[in-house]
Order: sequence, then C-alpha cells, then structure tokens
Amino acid sequence: MPDGGDLPEVVTIGVSVSVPDPHGARIQDARAGLGDPQARSIPTHVTLLPPTEVPAELLPKIEEHLSAVAAAHRPFRMLLGGAGTFRPVSPVVFVRVEEGAHECRLLEADVRSGPLARELAFPYHPHVTVAHGLPEDALDRAYEQARGFRASFPVPGFSLSRFDADEVWRPWRDYHFL
Repeated sequence: MPDGGDLPEVVTIGVSVSVPDPHGARIQDARAGLGDPQARSIPTHVTLLPPTEVPAELLPKIEEHLSAVAAAHRPFRMLLGGAGTFRPVSPVVFVRVEEGAHECRLLEADVRSGPLARELAFPYHPHVTVAHGLPEDALDRAYEQARGFRASFPVPGFSLSRFDADEVWRPWRDYHFL
C-alpha cells in the first residue's frame, strides 16, 4: 500500500496519465494565467478514473488491480494538440488527445473495472483540461490559447493519485507498463 501515514476511513483517489514537463508546466502556467484557482493543485494529466471515494481498507485490492491493468498494456506515444470544449454541457476547455486516445480508452475501461467499477456522469473522452468553471470570457481565452498547443511524449504508465485534506492532488504510486 502507498505510504500515506494514517489514512482516513475513506480516501478520494484518481488514476491518470501524467503530462510530463515542460508540457505539463506550460498548461499549469496557462491555467494560472487565466485565474484558475485549481491551476497549481491539479497536476496536468489525462484522467483514466475521475475522483472516486473508496474505503481505505480496499487500497491493497485496488493496487493489485492497477498492477494487473499495467501489466496488460504496453507503452505508447501521446500527441496533444488543438482545443476542444464540453460547453454548453460543462464549462470545460481542453487540449485534444490526437494520438493515444484509443490506448487511453482501453486503459480507462480496464482501470474502471473490478474494485474500481463505477458509472460515469458523462461518456469517457480523453483530454487535458486547461480551464474549468471559469467565466465565459476566460473560457474563450483558454480555447484560443489551446488551439496552438502541441506536445508529444511517450507514455510509460499511469499514476494513482490521492486528494489530500489541503485540497491538492498528489501522485501516490506509479504503475509502469510492461
């Protein structure tokens, strides 16, 4: 089990593919520049499992599950580029996953099974959020800025993260593909 000291009875976790620096830092800087209060508390990522509350006692079983998922997948290349939005359904602007989306969909389905099976509020769509819940003019600016964003990098695995009491998401354990 990840070293987390004394854990509460229920832990909020997420699973994601990290966007490495300098690309991740560029997106965080852009979020901060738009006035997004969450810009520095959420590492730049592609979500595989959204925030999910789990009993702490299930963490060993969840880790076994995630290890098995990682062992069943192979490294792949991710290409991020261009802007997208979920507006008007949700006030989100994102960078599109141009290459690696298929692999993310397969990973997401495998991660969100077994002890992590859960329903989603929206169909899964791999993306990197650049603005969320901001005023319309800030969302418009985020969209314009994201249109020119491009980044390519290898994806060697994914991370289990924890939402801590200080409301910051922190990577907790990495799972590497074979």
